[in-house]
Amino acid sequence: MLVPVRVGILTSGGDCPGLNAVIRGAVMKGDRIYGVEFLGIRDGFRGLVDDDIRPLPRHDVRGLSRQGGTILGTSRIGPFAEGAGGSARVREVMERHEMDAIIAVGGEGTLTVARMLNDDGIPIVGVPKTIDNDLSATDYTFGFDTAVSIATESIDRLRTTAESHSRCMVVEVMGRHVGWIALHSGLAGGAHAILIPEQPVSMEQICAWVDAARDRGRAPLVVVAEGFKPEGTEIVRDALDGFGRPRLGGVGEWLGPIIEEQTGIETRVMTLGHLQRGGVPTSYDRVLATRFGLAAIDAVMDAKWGHMVSLRGIDIETVPLHDATRDLKSVPQSRWDEAAVLFG
Repeated sequence: MLVPVRVGILTSGGDCPGLNAVIRGAVMKGDRIYGVEFLGIRDGFRGLVDDDIRPLPRHDVRGLSRQGGTILGTSRIGPFAEGAGGSARVREVMERHEMDAIIAVGGEGTLTVARMLNDDGIPIVGVPKTIDNDLSATDYTFGFDTAVSIATESIDRLRTTAESHSRCMVVEVMGRHVGWIALHSGLAGGAHAILIPEQPVSMEQICAWVDAARDRGRAPLVVVAEGFKPEGTEIVRDALDGFGRPRLGGVGEWLGPIIEEQTGIETRVMTLGHLQRGGVPTSYDRVLATRFGLAAIDAVMDAKWGHMVSLRGIDIETVPLHDATRDLKSVPQSRWDEAAVLFG
């Protein structure tokens, strides 16, 4: 079995609090315990396509756990895009730099690419990253706790101005296909309605919840995930993202005027957007991300190619990338029913 001595690491897809903690954990342990040399791959898989790679010594990762963003940069460019060269190009660049293995840190798209590269014989290990917490095969992903904390603080701040003016406040948070951020921040912030992609809710019901809160002397608060489909219609912007998907956003602006018209309550809308991705990670995310980085280099040294590190309870394990990318982890009916008792 080949013992890796030069390992490349990349961060791909959307940025996320905790990425730098993963990098630091992997490099610190790799250098101190295994004597591994690291290479930083710039801007995700783009660095493997364009051969944009630099040394990543231990000195460069000092103090990184508290820093947001990623020192390696990120992008949504993949090696299987037209003209990118696919696995053959990745293998060529790895050989040029004498790179023995890759640690790929990212969400569903990144880990799917990692799985495809592994299927073609590229030695690669994955680390799950997404603020949406929508990856199956892991209980939590780092970045989620930070996003929920930011959304909850924002909701707390918006409530004070809403209550001062007796207004209804609609807060739009991230969540393209799943509503974990909306559910957790809405529960933490005491929302009177939480709207998520997994659960169809009629405008009649939404307005009934708003009316009920107002009738009790409260300023109604509605938390909505960007992927919620009012009346079964997905609200999109006139643009595509890096994967060719319509950009979501605007469902809050769609809901606000209708709520005001049907309830007679003055309504304001706030879209938190990329605020949820920015800033320093919470202590929970710093610890989880660091543990993922430590476990990732262990997986590399154990040649667990095609696997991803995963949180199970309080333990870090490894699972096949095929399992991790097979299904999205959506909000189950039981969690929705649990929260819905508090609505209105």
